Amino acid sequence: MTRTGNTTPNQPVLVRAGDAESLQDGPTSLITLLADAGATGGALTANKATFRPGSPGAPAHFHTRASEMFYVLDGTMRILVDDTVLTLGAGDFLTVPPTVPHAFAPAPGCAAEMLVVFTPGLHRFDYYRLLERVHRGEATVQDIRDSSERYDNHYFESPVWQEALAER
Repeated sequence: MTRTGNTTPNQPVLVRAGDAESLQDGPTSLITLLADAGATGGALTANKATFRPGSPGAPAHFHTRASEMFYVLDGTMRILVDDTVLTLGAGDFLTVPPTVPHAFAPAPGCAAEMLVVFTPGLHRFDYYRLLERVHRGEATVQDIRDSSERYDNHYFESPVWQEALAER
């Protein structure tokens, strides 16, 4: 019972591992699409993010319409929250409310996997597909900038995060 179209929040959504779409959004990271807002009646959007050592992860950004939740499945992650860099290990969970600046990447020398959930759901799968097109050279970073309102991803410079990344 896989639901991929528009549904209501009270209908189950099942995504089999073999059916999940995976996107290469960079040379050291992979996004596995699990459930978008249309499949969950707007309740949530979920993906699994996989990072190899040295992955830059996601740059400093914030969302205005959704909380973003992180559950570390494996490895060690560093996550910027406001001006603090937290280290999370397997089994750790973090929720970042709307408008709170954040960024994430695996800890230096580490690989990691995270479950990432947005609530309420945002139609973000096309954003992840855009990231893959940029990685392939089929779209530009300007296309990402131009999509910030549509996908509720607002990037900014964070000296704290830049310093944390330089520690690699």
